[in-house]
Amino acid sequence: MKIGEGREIGVAATYVALLILLGFVLAVRVILVRRSQKIGIGDGNDRQLMKRIRCHGNFSEYAPLLIAILILLPLLGAKDWMIHVAGVASVTGRTLHAIGLSQSSGVSFGRMAGMIITFTTLILGALALLWLAWA
Repeated sequence: MKIGEGREIGVAATYVALLILLGFVLAVRVILVRRSQKIGIGDGNDRQLMKRIRCHGNFSEYAPLLIAILILLPLLGAKDWMIHVAGVASVTGRTLHAIGLSQSSGVSFGRMAGMIITFTTLILGALALLWLAWA
């Protein structure tokens, strides 16, 4: 789909789809652990369930903001490289954070790196949107 000056929104839509897919995979993991707990398949203890729920919740916290940035960037005429940088950083940051949360109860390197990447993407994405809106 072309918008404005012939910009493709397919690039941003690909990253949005990846973020949605990752959130769906984490939600399925929570459902499977809950189901195994109810019918007694696998160990399915409370600690494992809470770890999965926390992982999914933390992934989902910032994903809508990242998706909004990815949708708005092409609409405001961002360069393709800006969309790629925002998309790769969004997917990488949320994935690292989810992996870091699911593997340890404390603060891990992956969790910290994922949060730094996510917050940097949110701040720079918001600044890019402001710049594009007022340019």
